[in-house]
Amino acid sequence: MLAKYNKHISKAGITLVSLGLLAGCVSPATSLDESAKNVHLRMDAGFDANECHWLGEVTGSEGHWFSYLFFANDLLVQGAMNDIKNRAKQLGANTVYIVAPQDFTTSFTIMGSAYRCD
Repeated sequence: MLAKYNKHISKAGITLVSLGLLAGCVSPATSLDESAKNVHLRMDAGFDANECHWLGEVTGSEGHWFSYLFFANDLLVQGAMNDIKNRAKQLGANTVYIVAPQDFTTSFTIMGSAYRCD
């Protein structure tokens, strides 16, 4: 009876670990802070920095040498966007003008200028 019980626990444990690993593969590692949800990312020619106060340069990155095995490219991009928004908010910015997205094989990095626009 005990052997049968242990067999069910082993199957349940393997199932839970597998689900946990899969859940980690469908969301970026860098989550968006609640306070950074209203930070806007801009790449368009219509952005006028003259109406804003420059606060500094920011970068956002997601991924490591092993990430491409587990994360789709869109999750790496989303994680980098979350990271740059979080960093911009720490400077007090509400807008980031993206100057150079960098797509590597195993990671994604965004560089930009952080602004406070009224």
